[in-house]
Amino acid sequence: MSIRIIIAGPRGRMGSEAVQMVNNEEDFNLAACIDRKNDGKMMNEIDGLPDLEVPFYEDPEACFQNIEADVLIDLTVPEAGFVNTKLALLYDIRPVVGTSGFTSDQIEALRDLSESHGTGCIIAPNFAVGAVLMMRFAKEAAKYLPDVEIIEKHHDNKLDAPSGTAVKTAEMIKDTRQSKQQGHPDEHETLEGARGANTDGIHIHSVRLPGLVAHQEILFGGSGQTLTIKHDSYNRQSFMAGVKLAVNKVMNLNELVYGLDNILD
Repeated sequence: MSIRIIIAGPRGRMGSEAVQMVNNEEDFNLAACIDRKNDGKMMNEIDGLPDLEVPFYEDPEACFQNIEADVLIDLTVPEAGFVNTKLALLYDIRPVVGTSGFTSDQIEALRDLSESHGTGCIIAPNFAVGAVLMMRFAKEAAKYLPDVEIIEKHHDNKLDAPSGTAVKTAEMIKDTRQSKQQGHPDEHETLEGARGANTDGIHIHSVRLPGLVAHQEILFGGSGQTLTIKHDSYNRQSFMAGVKLAVNKVMNLNELVYGLDNILD
């Protein structure tokens, strides 16, 4: 059975990769797109996109009302992504969301809505399988090396800092690491922010530069040793295998799942 998909953000760097991925998958059918421009146009009228008869909508609710779909792939920004995801759940369309920057309250609100409608939803801060493995390995390492800092590096157009991947990594580390403050007890910053963000004693440092895509390293320190766990995405194709996996998995869910690690076998 073909899975009918709506993509939000089809002209973005991630969204355009998702359009290509969906178009190339035999079992996927691109039904429509949600875009902040081009309302009423077809995809084949827009430069840089495939020659497809796929309608564009500016208003997500109008899209959900008029298009029969199974899954929404949302690769936009946090503000639009939250609205799109909430509306999709109200229309019993299963969201697969790669937008990072949602607050804990927003995620819980979407979780409640997903469960009350019995409609599956997957929110993944990172769709790269290697990044998911990086987080799993870090969680295991923190049992034995609780002194840890995270450095995440992304392109300079990324809006949220720290990244959703870094936040998710810290959350996973907290599951196995005893809470502690790191560094000298009398440490002080001569330049504010020099030590980065601090969550449960874990320092997170965000780098934003042109030329980067998505990169993270987790540094562990112990007596006479260090351990570095690192992952690099050099292009946005690296995320598409995870998006494809999530689309297939969400069809069999009736609740919200946060993190690709929770759907990997």
